[in-house]
Formats: sequence, structure tokens, C-alpha cells
Amino acid sequence: MKVTVEREFGGRPLSITTGELAKQAGGAVLVQYGETVVLVAAQSGPPRPGIDFFPLTVDYRERTAAAGKFPGGFFKREGRPSMKEILTSRLTDRPIRPLFPEGFVDEVQVMATVLAVDPENDPDILSIIGASASLCLAPVPFGGPIAAVRIGLVNGEFVLMPTQSQVPKSRLDLIVAGSSSSVLMIEGFADQLPEPDMVAAISFAQREIAKVCELQNELVSKVGKKPFQFEAPAANPFLQILTEKAYARFKTVKAGKQKKERSEATRAFRTELQNEFFPDGALVTSEGHTVEQFKKAFSDLEYQVVRDMILDGVRLDGRKSTDLRAVSCSVGVLPRVHGSAIFTRGETQSLGTVTLGTARDQQKVDGLFEEVSKRFMLDYNFPPYSVGECKPIRGPGRREIGHGALAERSVAPVIPPTEKFPYTIRVISDITESNGSSSMATVCNATLSLMDAGVPLLQPVAGISIGLVKQSDETFTLLTDIMGDEDHFGDMDFKVAGTQKGITGIQLDLKINGISERIIRETLEQARTARIELLRAMLSTISRPRKEVSETAPRLKMIKIDPEKIGLLIGPGGKTVRGIQEQSGAMIDIGEDGTVMVSGANLAAVEHAMAAVEAITEEIKVGRIYEGTVSSIKDFGAFIEIAPGKDGLCHISELADGFVKSVIDVVKIGEKIRVKVIAVDDQNRVKLSRKALLADEAGGGN
Repeated sequence: MKVTVEREFGGRPLSITTGELAKQAGGAVLVQYGETVVLVAAQSGPPRPGIDFFPLTVDYRERTAAAGKFPGGFFKREGRPSMKEILTSRLTDRPIRPLFPEGFVDEVQVMATVLAVDPENDPDILSIIGASASLCLAPVPFGGPIAAVRIGLVNGEFVLMPTQSQVPKSRLDLIVAGSSSSVLMIEGFADQLPEPDMVAAISFAQREIAKVCELQNELVSKVGKKPFQFEAPAANPFLQILTEKAYARFKTVKAGKQKKERSEATRAFRTELQNEFFPDGALVTSEGHTVEQFKKAFSDLEYQVVRDMILDGVRLDGRKSTDLRAVSCSVGVLPRVHGSAIFTRGETQSLGTVTLGTARDQQKVDGLFEEVSKRFMLDYNFPPYSVGECKPIRGPGRREIGHGALAERSVAPVIPPTEKFPYTIRVISDITESNGSSSMATVCNATLSLMDAGVPLLQPVAGISIGLVKQSDETFTLLTDIMGDEDHFGDMDFKVAGTQKGITGIQLDLKINGISERIIRETLEQARTARIELLRAMLSTISRPRKEVSETAPRLKMIKIDPEKIGLLIGPGGKTVRGIQEQSGAMIDIGEDGTVMVSGANLAAVEHAMAAVEAITEEIKVGRIYEGTVSSIKDFGAFIEIAPGKDGLCHISELADGFVKSVIDVVKIGEKIRVKVIAVDDQNRVKLSRKALLADEAGGGN
């Protein structure tokens, strides 16, 4: 039976329909907003034998046909997921994952497919709403509904679900997901937005989220879906035994300055206890308890011990809850590259390199909306050796793409405009050591390496991650600069990047079913304090961007010309611009708006080409002096090419001081002479004089 619920949302109709498509799926909905339509299906399956985690898979895919387009490239069929698809898959996964109960290990797959898209409404938010609605209808123990909204800030006012035409004008691009009462996920980027404004935006989003949750409840009610009854697995009998025997000592084992030290002590302790309970390699105790039960109980006890220590004010490495780990920075660490830096915070380290290029190096980004060019790129690499592991490398995974995108968009607001710094910029962050929040280390390192490269950043940016161990709404501990164990055993990873003025990037991941506004507000304030401390450490290493770019970087100059003169600069069949490039050794890129970018390996080549461009495209003004070439000779004077495609007449009377009987007595075809512009008539005809220039020079003028 087809069931549809609908309401106006952000000035456009939002509808959710089920019972029409994908009827064999566990749950399937068609979500439509404006003329953007996304089909989302949820399916569950039996658990894999021996699995001890929840195997949730979320895939979001865009069909270019949804926008009436063909896929780009040779193959006219969609292949591997694009960056946008990967990021939206992660965006959809993060708020629904915490809402499944502990012990549920069935296979669950959520698939979102974009079927239609209008030019104004991005389908990513619909993927999250559809995932929640389909899971509410599926036979799984999902603790929803949840919903998501996008918030903009245009002319000082919050905008619900801003359109594609509004987003470029917005100071904020914020996605918030949550339930009717709490926030579950945040992903946002802003132009140095102060913390109180960010809190206000999140609160505004939460109120709107509740309306979409009500819509999903209405759908479930109309369908008549009853809640799925999940029986949690029986309590592990080993947990109580292990707690009584090992709890107190476990606290000593987990305390240590270094990650490796703590890991080795924990492994040794587990081996000791296992040998005690299971001597001589036994697999079952006399009471019938198994090795698998012991391992699970040991892991659960470790979880509880770490959390209790933190709530008691004791961090694993001895820091206070608001303390940063030791920070060290260095710049200019590599030869030949255009900029480089090493940023180390505790046992997390990023090696950054910067490459500066021309307009031809910009990345073309194609998708459902208009193709755009990116002039700033940041790539994040996480090699397995950074955490002491051996793994095959098969290209960047979802995590690397997600962390790179977070760091890129956190730094992008402070990249100088093209008019001020015309280079295309690429940053690479290689994580050479990791123990917590390598994405925020990448943000710090990007700032350092960009300043080393001479990029005039509008403001330096730093990032930090705040963790949480929550016992209740009133009893919780926030942790500045979380380590890997604190992330693993804690409830939250809240990353905040920004300048001294405000926030540029924010990302919240939770393992619990939501946090309150109080926790959000206190987290942002604690993150700001840490961010200012980080910026001090970074700026003590390099206080401002270098005045000049690296000697190995290309040299660039930019000029804006009248678009009507683009054809003149290009010349017939590209002859004019090719001639300038061949003579100068520089490259010339011409934009449709009249922006001309001249690039070359050295400054002399660039200046030579730039002078030729200016000579062709600038307005001929009376009084200016040119070195021209005699192009033709007539009885009444000589025509002189003062710029490619631009001739002026030097009348015979203006060729010399005295009487000139014949033009050829003074000049010959192909000869170069200096002349002065003495008039430009209404028809743009140029009159030149050699006599006036000679008089100026004789009198000491120009």
C-alpha cells in the first residue's frame, strides 16, 4: 500500500513515500524535496559467524541522468564513487550508527540513489532523512527517527535549507543531524564564525529537525509498523569474575605516558590473566566459560576502567582534562618543494608539503550541478606504519577522503582570493605517526606549510579535537586533545578548527544517542582555548607568511582586460597569443571574463609576456611612447605597428625635425623606431610622431 506524508519545509514541499518502489526491501522510501528525489532502501541480513561488531554499510550514489546529463569521460556509465558520493555516504552513516543497540550484529545495508535533482536542492540531506525513515520501517532495532537539515547564514539571518544559489552568499554551510531532543552529528564550515553564533545555528537546526522527525513518526503510524523487538545477548558471566579480580590493577596497567607502553602492558596483562584462567592452552574453564567470553569481558572491563578513570579526573597519560599534549613545529624541512612543515602534537605527527601551480592545474569537479574549478586542494594520507601496522595500500579509503575534505574546507576560508594570490594551491598531509585527531593536526600543518610557501593567508588556522565521557546529562568530562584510547573508549569526537576570530570547520561524531546544547557550548569554548594555545605555538615557529614564494615555484602575474579585447589578444587562429608565448617562453591563460594569467619558470619571461599583453590590450593614450615596427610605407608617411594588430600613422611631417623629401630617407619596412602618440581620433585611428619624441629627448623630457 502506497503511503505518503508531506509538509512544507524551508519554503518547499518535503514528502516521504513508501509502498510504491522496492517493496521487497526491508524498508524503502522515496524522499522528495522540490524536484529533487532520492530513493533510500534499508535491508538486514543474518550476522556473520564470530562477528563482534555491528556491520553497517551505507552507500549513496548519484546518477547523472538525474540532472539530465551524461557521465563525463570515455565510459558513459557511473563507476567508482566520486568524492561527493563518499562524503555523503559518511554523512549518512554517522548519525544512524549510534542508534542500534549494543550486541546487535546483524548485517544492515542502507542504499541511497539520487533519481532526480533540480538545480537548487542538494540531495545529500534527503539521503540522511531517507536512511532514518527506511530503517524505521525495516525489521531492525533502530532507535530513530532522526533527521538532518542544512543551515546557512545570509545577511546575518539563518536560512533553513539554503538553495544552491544562496550557498555562495552564505557565511555558513552547516549540516546538523539529530533526534527530536538531541544532536547526533554536525558537519559545518564557516567564514570565521564566532562560537556563540555557531551554537545559535545548531540550536536553530535542532528545532527544525524535530519537525522532520514528527513527519517520519506520522509515516510509521500510517504504515502500522510495530517496533522491532530485540533481545540483547545474555550477560557475559566472565565480566563479574574479571571485574572482582582485575579492576584495581587494570587502572595501574592503563596509566602510562606512551601509547606503545600502554598497549604492551595491556597485552601482557591480558595474557597473564588468560593463562591463569585457561592454563596449558585450554579453551574452556571448569565452569564452562570460554576463551571468547574472557576476551569480550576483558575488553568490556578495559572500557569501563578507562571511563571511570576519566570521570575521576585521571587521564591515561596524566594530563588534566583541558591540557594539550606537547606541541612542536618546524618549517622549510624539505628542499625543492614550494613549502613544507612538520607538526607534532603528542604522538600525532603530520608532514605537510605545498605545491603552487597555474590556472591550468586547477581541478575540474563535475557532478549533478554545474562543473566548477578548484584552485585549493588538500590531500590526506594515512599510511599503516603511522600506527605500527602492515596493510596493503589500494588508494585512499573513505576515512582518508573524509579527513582530507574536513581539513581542506577548514582551511579554505583563509586562502587569499585569486586577485591577491593567483596560484593554484595543493597541500599534501602525510600522517607519519598517529595517536588521536590526525585530521586536526593536518589543519595545523597546512597553515604552517602554506605560510612557508609564501601564501598570504587571511588568518592562521588551527584545529583540535574534544572528547567526552558522559555518565549523565549533569555528570560528564570533556577532554581536550584526545588520544586514540580516549576516542575509542569515549562517547564523542568533536573536531573544531578556526582562527583567533572564529570557527572555520566543525565536525561531531558520537557513539551515544545525542548530546545537549550545554555540552556543545562548553565543548566549543574549551576548543577555542586550546586553539588559541596552538596558534601561539605555531606562530612562534613562523610568525607570518614568507614574503616571496619559493625559487622553484612558477612565477605568475595577472591582469584584467576588457573582454571585448580577448579576440584581439588571441589573434586569428591563436596566432598572436602563440607568438607571445614563443618569444617570451611564458604561458598565457585567458578567462572568459577577461582575466589573463601569465606564468613562467622565471620572472623575466613573465614580465616580457605581460608587457606584450598590456601593449595589445591597453587603451592607446595620447602622450605614451612605443617602440614599433614599420609595417608599410606610403608617400604621405609610414604605418607603424606599435602593438600586435595595432598600427598608427606617422605622417611624413612628423618623421624628423627638418624637411623630409621622401619617407624612405628616414625609415625602412621592418625597421624598429620609437614614436609618441600625439592623437587618437573618434574612429580610434592613432597618429604618431617621431619628431615630437626627438624634441622631448633633446629638451630632457621623456
